[in-house]
Amino acid sequence: MAKAVIFHEIGGPEVLRLEDVRVGEPGKGELRIRVDAVGLNRAEAMFRAGTYAYQPSFPSSRIGYEAAGRVDAVGDGVVGFAPGDPVAIVPAFLMTRYGVYADQVVVPAGAVVHRPAGVDAVTGAAVWMAYTTAYGQLVQLGRVRPGGTVLVTAASSGVGLAAIQIANHLGAIPIATTRTGAKKRRLLDAGAAHVVATEEEDVVERVHALTGGRGVDLAMDAVAGPGVNTLVQAVAPGGTLVIYGFLDPGPVPLPVAPDFRGRDIRTYAFSEVTQDEPRLRRAERFINAGLRSGSLAPVIDRTFDLADVVAAHRYLESNAQFGKIVLTVRH
Repeated sequence: MAKAVIFHEIGGPEVLRLEDVRVGEPGKGELRIRVDAVGLNRAEAMFRAGTYAYQPSFPSSRIGYEAAGRVDAVGDGVVGFAPGDPVAIVPAFLMTRYGVYADQVVVPAGAVVHRPAGVDAVTGAAVWMAYTTAYGQLVQLGRVRPGGTVLVTAASSGVGLAAIQIANHLGAIPIATTRTGAKKRRLLDAGAAHVVATEEEDVVERVHALTGGRGVDLAMDAVAGPGVNTLVQAVAPGGTLVIYGFLDPGPVPLPVAPDFRGRDIRTYAFSEVTQDEPRLRRAERFINAGLRSGSLAPVIDRTFDLADVVAAHRYLESNAQFGKIVLTVRH
């Protein structure tokens, strides 16, 4: 038996329960993982609340997209993994079928990547959702080059901080946004070249001043809502606005601004990388190389014990964090 977080109804953090579940042997194409740490994501809070892209499956639903641990057992047809291997689990499945808030899980082998030597479980659990989301926009879509400019909204989030690091790794210039100046110093210390406080400054005016009047080559937007009408005006002609999150539940207007023409505007989902085998393998090589060199290093805000998952989700929804929240697992 394993300990797993289960919920039986849509609701707030209090619906999450730690229960005994039977894990069993991995099936064909699957691995059983002994979990040591679990990364928390906004997607999981939305899934629990019934506001995610798909709905939980009841009478009981698992939850969780990413974790780190060691291979415990290998299913038929799986190659490249052996018991004891340090690994991380990436978000390459639906939570209606698999969930990783647990001390032992069975997951598809295609959702597992090797964890480089020297990368501990807490770090490994904080990487794959944030860094594949940022990688997909900066490398796959944006094709950001040295000297390019990148605007990162909600920059103190896990994805925002990952984007700042990847932009610097590529030689680009990351401009971070945050609601107030309270996190400005921390964002600069985290690698942002400039920080714009959206409730205290005119975003378009400031971005144009920082880019010589041109605007940014790529804007990564985690907020959406009617604010995209303003944000697109900070994008240079020929540049790209990518909407990957929906922190603002309001409608997104189209067309997004009177002078939006000449800008590429599209949405993005992490599954464009994690559920595409060749793209995931490229992302794995890129991210693991950055982890080994130290140019990529997830910022851990706080850890909670698996048994304290309710408190962890409350903290996640407080928006007080700077970086990643991780659950640790005691065996």
